[in-house]
Amino acid sequence: MFGVLANAPINSPHLRKSGSRPVVFDIDGEAGNGVEEGFLQTDANGVKSFVPPLNTVAIMPSPLMLWRFKVLLFFIWVIICCKVGWDSVMRMSVDLRDLFLYEAFLYYNPLLLVTMMVWFWGVNLWVFAQANVGYAKIFDLNQDHLTHREIWKCATWMTIVVPTSMTAYLYLYSHGEVSLAASQPVLLYLAVLMILMFPFDIFYLSPRYYLLRTLWRIVLPLQASFSLAISFPDFFLADILTSMAKVFSDLERSVCRMVHRQVATIAWFEADSVCGSHSIAIPLVLVLPYLFRLFQCLRQYKDTGEKTTLFNALKYSTAIPVIFLSALKYHVFPDRWTNFYRPLWLLSAVLNSLYSFYWDVTRDWDLSCFTRIFKFSRPHLCTYLFYGRKWVYFWVIGSNLILRCTWTYKLSAHLRHNYLTVFAITALEIFRRFQWAFFRVENEWNKINTKSGLQLSSNDMSNEESKLLASSEHHNV
Repeated sequence: MFGVLANAPINSPHLRKSGSRPVVFDIDGEAGNGVEEGFLQTDANGVKSFVPPLNTVAIMPSPLMLWRFKVLLFFIWVIICCKVGWDSVMRMSVDLRDLFLYEAFLYYNPLLLVTMMVWFWGVNLWVFAQANVGYAKIFDLNQDHLTHREIWKCATWMTIVVPTSMTAYLYLYSHGEVSLAASQPVLLYLAVLMILMFPFDIFYLSPRYYLLRTLWRIVLPLQASFSLAISFPDFFLADILTSMAKVFSDLERSVCRMVHRQVATIAWFEADSVCGSHSIAIPLVLVLPYLFRLFQCLRQYKDTGEKTTLFNALKYSTAIPVIFLSALKYHVFPDRWTNFYRPLWLLSAVLNSLYSFYWDVTRDWDLSCFTRIFKFSRPHLCTYLFYGRKWVYFWVIGSNLILRCTWTYKLSAHLRHNYLTVFAITALEIFRRFQWAFFRVENEWNKINTKSGLQLSSNDMSNEESKLLASSEHHNV
């Protein structure tokens, strides 16, 4: 019976330093000829076996060559998708083309925006790692947490799968295969749901469980265990969900049409239908992320008694009038909307934008009315990410103000028929949230370090006091 090699030989090319001479074995008086001819090995039963030579190294392409090949395949895939999609759209009649594109865009733009958010989150993690910001400690992650490379790997697959499904949808519908076309978004949504809920230890089980657990705590903040306070990951993810309110609204309408079998049809285009543009479910879904964040603030006030949490809750409550006043356009007379509700909507939109901008700068980022920008003489108290780059702070503050104002456009149900404009504004809001994440996490990291420094200093003071007390007792004796 052949023995099993437990360790690689000493003369293995993987263990030798470059330029060293191979070691020649002499087993049972037989001189070995090096790794070229192998060597003999005796197992526990005294049976000799011949181990094949190990000088043959697996041939692998260089990382640069492999990366170029992947990029080439990606561009070929992009060209094919664009060509097939364009030809499919051009085959349709002019009357149905815009309606069909509106429907196709509705099914796939939520997942495209989620993919964009995943790409941006990978960039966030990469910058945190480069700046030595301990995001794993901030978010209370275990050793199995996803790094930026794994996040980008997930985003790459999402970037490939979602447009491919959309291209197949356009192609099948334009060629008369309506039933097959209708199955494409349904299968995609089911696949995404199955991957998220898959209970077996594949597809990053631990990070998926962490995400689902955090989402559960966000949805039911008042019902969460009272022994566990609302944590920073709960706040952080809930804030991100408010930037994706339009994504959830489109997901609701997409699922509604799938359930009522209206995919790849134009029956849903009637505004007063169950899944139409006048549905009351649209503002209800839009307001949910803000309600979740509002209840979190109320729960935090109950746990801590801090009055600042009530002002934070007030900030999220200002988004509710923006959403429901806009939805009233479809349920009141036009004159009533123009003369009464529209001015109220504009006023509430301005109030929500300015209040949210003020809170971002002074509370979430702790810039203290912009004075922190000029405090670069003490970087350990100011910043870890963009030390000395004042233009970054001016850019973020200015763009945050502009995008906060345009974000209310997305929250307005009476403007959602401009789907391309709304998509662009939602993408810009996701970009704003991407910028916001840098300074929000940095601010939390500064707080953690400050607390650690205070604890260390208090421990040092207690140690010094104990030493002084011991020395005084010694002198007294």
